[in-house]
Formats: sequence, structure tokens, C-alpha cells
Amino acid sequence: MMLGKLRRGTFKHIEAELYDYHETLKRIKERKEEILFSSSSVDENKGGANSARVPNSPTERIATMLVMDKRLRELERITEAIETVYQSLDTERKKLIRLKYWTKPQTLTWEGIALKLNVSRATVFRWREEVVNAIAEKLGWY
Repeated sequence: MMLGKLRRGTFKHIEAELYDYHETLKRIKERKEEILFSSSSVDENKGGANSARVPNSPTERIATMLVMDKRLRELERITEAIETVYQSLDTERKKLIRLKYWTKPQTLTWEGIALKLNVSRATVFRWREEVVNAIAEKLGWY
């Protein structure tokens, strides 16, 4: 259910997220480790000003910090949208994503990708638009 044409900047942003997908997964893992490490070294100050808001149990504290980290939540939301859309694609569109966005270094042009997929350049661009629009819809970025 598309709500209209996707703005060019939003389209480019989603493409940038596709290019960075694997790096984003690494950043999520690193951020979770930072939270786990920082919460394990937190002072066990009981009865202080924050005692009403911060759980006493280390497990609860870690869970709360993971849930409250806005950047982490947004990164996870974006990667989940990409994963959901990717898993719903047919084999050829998945191959397009792997060839265009996830192959490093990128050596193929759009024409080269079209040749590898045995489709026209116009078809590759149509598939690209469909994928980006599906991710935008999943994220609510229309």
C-alpha cells in the first residue's frame, strides 16, 4: 500500500542503509557490548537519586539500558525492515541486492548487474525501486 512517490532523499537514504547493512549489524553488536560492559561496571549505589528509575538487578539494568538506547533501537528497526523485505523477495531480487549493495568492492555497473541477472537494465531499475519502496513502507518513511 504505497502512499505516494518516495522523496528522492528518502530513496537515497534507504539505499545508503542497504549499502551499510552489514556494517550496521556490526555497530548494533558493538553497541550492545558497550551497554553490557558499561552496565557491569556501574557503581552499585543504592538509595541514590536514581534508585527509583534504575533497576537494582544487573540483568534488569542491562535490559532497561538496551531498551532505552534510542540509537540502538533505530538501527535494529532499520535492519529488521531490510531483513524482512529481503526474506520476502524472490531469488532474482535477492541476487540484485547482494550484487549491488552487499558486494564489496562494487565493480559492477547497473548494466553489468542486469547482464548477470539476465534481465534488462530497465527491469533492474524497476526491481530496485520496488525493494526500496518496500523497505520505506516497512519503516513508515513515506
